[in-house]
Amino acid sequence: MFMTQTMTTAATTPPSAADRPRRALALVSGGLDSMLAVRVIQAQGIEVEGVNFFTGFCVEGHTHAIRERDRKKPKRNNALWVAEQLGIKLHIIDISQEYKDVVLHPRYGYGAHMNPCLDCKIFMVNQATLMLDKARDLADARASDGDGFDFIITGEVVGQRPKSQRKWTMPVIARESGAEDRLLRPLSARNLDETLPEREGWVDRSKLYGFSGRNRTPQIELARDFGLEEFAQPAGGCCFLTDESYAKKLGDLWRARGERDYELDDIMLLKVGRHLRPRPHFKLIISREEGESQFLRGYRHVFDSLETSSHGGPLTLVDGHFADQAEAEFAAALVARFSQGREADRVTVTWRQRDGVTRDLQVPPMAADDVPRDWYLG
Repeated sequence: MFMTQTMTTAATTPPSAADRPRRALALVSGGLDSMLAVRVIQAQGIEVEGVNFFTGFCVEGHTHAIRERDRKKPKRNNALWVAEQLGIKLHIIDISQEYKDVVLHPRYGYGAHMNPCLDCKIFMVNQATLMLDKARDLADARASDGDGFDFIITGEVVGQRPKSQRKWTMPVIARESGAEDRLLRPLSARNLDETLPEREGWVDRSKLYGFSGRNRTPQIELARDFGLEEFAQPAGGCCFLTDESYAKKLGDLWRARGERDYELDDIMLLKVGRHLRPRPHFKLIISREEGESQFLRGYRHVFDSLETSSHGGPLTLVDGHFADQAEAEFAAALVARFSQGREADRVTVTWRQRDGVTRDLQVPPMAADDVPRDWYLG
């Protein structure tokens, strides 16, 4: 667990359970909704800490840092940035291994692509609930009422997302995550049943909101009311599993390997370069610019690679194997098609095997008409 803390309060004699300030644990994605949910609860005098779960499928700034066209975009972790703006401590927890089961076997299925949104939300809230329960256990062990969290908050809005934020899914998430009525959604609470924090008077329900639907205007107006001038784009979201191109590449990876599994390097590489599968037993990951070439170069000890040496051109990783020399030359000709020598009679492509052995291949670049669209994975 990694933490960043923006303020620290000195401990004194623990107050009684009735007198101590109530504390909430917020799921902080880095988007506008979770930012507003925290601010709404802070405005009621509740102490809030945030948690952000790392799955591997949401790496903000990763492609921005690599690609030239994205260089002007902020290279920041939005969750950390939001925590700084709100003045709260943020826990960042790596759950990439545990999250595999959600991606591979979602009980409620996928959305439009490979996104298991409802299962994902249940899983995230469950992880927060475990943190809440663990903190309570530790507090009890120290006979101190000053530690731990009383409830969980999220930025969910009824009707905003078709898979996970519907009226009927809200109680499903609360029930199956184990949070039950300790889960409060400040932005749409008045569209839902009362929760424990509202019934106990820790939170004033009349000061919560009843947002619903996909119109983000109310959230933007609320942000202005709170004096929040900068925030992540409302229509954003950093989950690559909702992206059609990424989902296609992930499905192809599973089919090619004959199993539904992945490692962190796999899901990182799916975000970079052109992915073409000209033969069932190998795929080419072709860089689109120098930043991607530099990134892919770090994987040459894992994959064979192809790189034009007579002309400027991309670095290409070979995910799979060549059946023979002729197949290597075929792949080299395809790579030459994306180089500055695409109009030349012949291009020299260096084939570097993962053990460091290199061989120069002299090939004619493949013509554009010889590259079928169904080779492109994304």
